[in-house]
Amino acid sequence: MDLHPIQARPTDAEREAVDRLLGPPPASDPPAGLRDAQSRRHLLLPALHAVQSRAGWISPGGLGYVCARLHVPPAEGYGVASFYALLSLEEQPPAVVHVCDDIACKAAGADALIAALGPEGKTGHGSAWHRSPCLGLCEQAPAAMLVASGEHPLECSWGHATAENVNVALCYKAPFAPARMALPQTDRSGLRLLRRVGIVDPGSLDDYRAHGGYEALRRAFDLGPSGVIREVTESKLVGRGGAAFPTGRKWDAVARATVRPHYLVCNADESEPGTFKDRVLMEDDPFALIEAMTLAGFATGSEKGFLYIRGEYPLAAARLAHAAERARERGLLGDDVMGRGVRFDLEIRRGAGAYICGEETALFNSIEGFRGEPRNKPPFPVEVGLFGKPTCVNNVETLVSTLDVLSAGSAAYAALGSAGSSGTKLFCVSGQVQRPGVYEVPFGTRLDALIALAGGVREGRRLQTVLLGGAAGSFVRPDELATPLTFEDMRRIGATLGSGVVLVFDDSTAILPVLARIAAFFRDESCGQCVPCRVGTVRQEELVSRLVRGRPLGSVATERQLLGELGQVMRDASICGLGQTASSAITSALDKLALLPEAP
Repeated sequence: MDLHPIQARPTDAEREAVDRLLGPPPASDPPAGLRDAQSRRHLLLPALHAVQSRAGWISPGGLGYVCARLHVPPAEGYGVASFYALLSLEEQPPAVVHVCDDIACKAAGADALIAALGPEGKTGHGSAWHRSPCLGLCEQAPAAMLVASGEHPLECSWGHATAENVNVALCYKAPFAPARMALPQTDRSGLRLLRRVGIVDPGSLDDYRAHGGYEALRRAFDLGPSGVIREVTESKLVGRGGAAFPTGRKWDAVARATVRPHYLVCNADESEPGTFKDRVLMEDDPFALIEAMTLAGFATGSEKGFLYIRGEYPLAAARLAHAAERARERGLLGDDVMGRGVRFDLEIRRGAGAYICGEETALFNSIEGFRGEPRNKPPFPVEVGLFGKPTCVNNVETLVSTLDVLSAGSAAYAALGSAGSSGTKLFCVSGQVQRPGVYEVPFGTRLDALIALAGGVREGRRLQTVLLGGAAGSFVRPDELATPLTFEDMRRIGATLGSGVVLVFDDSTAILPVLARIAAFFRDESCGQCVPCRVGTVRQEELVSRLVRGRPLGSVATERQLLGELGQVMRDASICGLGQTASSAITSALDKLALLPEAP
């Protein structure tokens, strides 16, 4: 293959960063044939991360050196590097602060914060700040994240951002030390997934085990793989990422696959605006996720797992890496887990700012070193997934829920919730409530009761609407708040639980600008692979912008009809869920909330 290598030379720092990850350059090139060399392509994104962390950007020389070491065509390497929002192919200052202006942060005053910071871009501190989509700190909105490059890179994110603490970060300093999570849910008696949050030291394996850690895995080994799958199936546990697919069926399909090896993937790329539940579990109970992945790997016959975590979660990534290392040292990961002859280990992979990588097949492509674009289905991941092998994919909440299933037993778990939605569910309550945060309640709890747990809206204000499911979800009217939070009841009112977003707006918020931000989000996050989504999200944003400005082309009725047709085309013809749901929240708001004057 004629690769036409990039002629620019890397700096010594870039070369050192890449060699630290990949090892020293081989004496012969390639060392054992091109096919063997290309088998390391899955290290492309980690190598780009290494260059970015050291130099602050990916120069032509740095990109060329990565591509040469991994035998990736430079055009493809450029295509991957340019795909991610947190990677830069243009020179950046050593410190960059990302300030969230997404819907939850806008409701909490992000626009005023951004105005106080002055023009976007470089500052007088030799650093820069940029607007950012959701950083996953919605309960602490507005939020910001510092990324400082160099020999000792620094990454940290924080909530309750102000102009003062952002300016501290622009001076290459972390404004705060990580604090122990305090749950807003004061009654802990019904907590299952969150029972250790705020109680257990997230860095201590001994503390985790003293609070019930690894008891579920021990029981799983006693039951055997088929027994574990039977328990998970009879518990009626369904996926908590939004699709609500039965977990036991997925595990059974992978376990029965004759092709080897099998892979387990934890999808920790929760990038839906308004979602932060998985972040709380990873930051404050990281050993639970390591145990749950080991349990799932044992049940599905997977000896290797990948934990793909979004790039905006530096604290969660650090704590999980520490937890995995401690588990490895104590024989809880590796070739002989717990001395039971079970082999399972995992790798942590960090995303780099791409909402689309929350789609499972786009995530596979990202891990494999390609652009994070979705694949056509079928074949489904349980047959042809990561590296073309049978793959089990679950999100963080789903995996951690299996510990509860094994500990309590399937019958006790299935008795919680409703007939069609068993167990407890984590909800991310944010926006204009008095006590935002993650709440754990049984399925069937009414929406108004959940909002009451969060203290309701501020005194003197009236609840205007609730966005369920995030940007890809739907709006709910005040007269629908008595609806039970179950998959079946949400379908009855034309809404969705999605990933558990409950974003509350009181009557002080103008909803049309919120719709404009949602439309801009989908335009930015579309991977561009398929025409319906690539073009449809742009046209949708243009149309919503016209409605917000009060300058429709023709009548409002005509524009609304066009918006409905755009949404229908994206739902019918887009490759993945991004395009299929890009219009959901916008059309639900216009249909339910009487935001626009009726046509004359």
